[in-house]
Amino acid sequence: MDSESALNISIEQRVTLKDVARAADVSAATVSRFINTPVAVRTDKRQRIEDAIKTLGYVPHGAAQALASRRSRMIGAIFPSIDNTLFGCALEVFQHHASAADYTVVVASSEYDPELETRQVRRLLRSGVDALLLVGVERSPEVYNLITARKIPYVTLWRSGGDILHPCVGFDNVAATEHLTDYLIGLGHKRFGVFSGLLKHNDRAQDRVSGVYKSLENHGISAENATILERQFGVDEGREMFRQITSNRNPPTAIICGSEPFAYGAIFEAAEMGIDVPGEISIAGFDDLWLSSQIKPSLTTIRTPQREMAERAARYLLARLSGEQVAAPRPLEIDLIIRNSTGTAPTDLRSYEEVVRIVKAF
Repeated sequence: MDSESALNISIEQRVTLKDVARAADVSAATVSRFINTPVAVRTDKRQRIEDAIKTLGYVPHGAAQALASRRSRMIGAIFPSIDNTLFGCALEVFQHHASAADYTVVVASSEYDPELETRQVRRLLRSGVDALLLVGVERSPEVYNLITARKIPYVTLWRSGGDILHPCVGFDNVAATEHLTDYLIGLGHKRFGVFSGLLKHNDRAQDRVSGVYKSLENHGISAENATILERQFGVDEGREMFRQITSNRNPPTAIICGSEPFAYGAIFEAAEMGIDVPGEISIAGFDDLWLSSQIKPSLTTIRTPQREMAERAARYLLARLSGEQVAAPRPLEIDLIIRNSTGTAPTDLRSYEEVVRIVKAF
């Protein structure tokens, strides 16, 4: 369509689907089919329609389109937080795949508050979202009842296992920290600190702590040899917990962090306190974010499949939205990435009095 033809349509007049059909020399039904399911239209016609839409500046009427198709072409996504790289990466990948299928992702943050998440689910369902993406499995039964009543597909991220009754795309958090703890025990460590996110309402954090206990049990080490500290996620919290745990009369020789910012904080604080990592204490993280290989010493950590999780979740939901009866993806694999922040358990530890003196200096 040339610019002269486009000018025949008054800029004050709302461009309609029929205008696009006329300009592209196709039927209005073909334009409608293109808008709802582009791949259902022949390539040559698709190109003409795209050109006409671009030239005329046509924007489909969302409400009318949703009414006609019974689809809003929106997917709701609720994350515990969007204030960190971890969830941001998954969201970006998920949104890329959804956008390619002509879906808009509507994002909310629950702030690890189950009541807030329930309210957000209600709002998204009232807005007519076609599907939901959630994180973790533990939440109010009301949420699942609402989703079931609306009869829309949904999927959860970051957790997977044989006992889970919901469609999940994730990995076994218990097995992940069990594997990490096994590795540290193999280096001679028997006293552990575990820096965890708040355990209440966070099934991923609960599973990671359970993995540590499971490994200790398998190796005949008392659960009393693990000191669990809980905090909101953050680097400063990691610093604070490191100061606290190293002031104990029997401080751990290894610290397992259920979130990588905790590990960064612990390493920073150890450097300020003059405590050698890994000579005096080993520190390990979880997720393998970009900073883990750049920090000094580089961080031993569990690498989680963040991008693959988001991609598979998108493909699963898009397939369900297309009417396909697909099985939920199988659990994904994790990898133990060994770097410089972990080593053999020390044999000549600082005395309790010396550690207390160092801590008090800060």
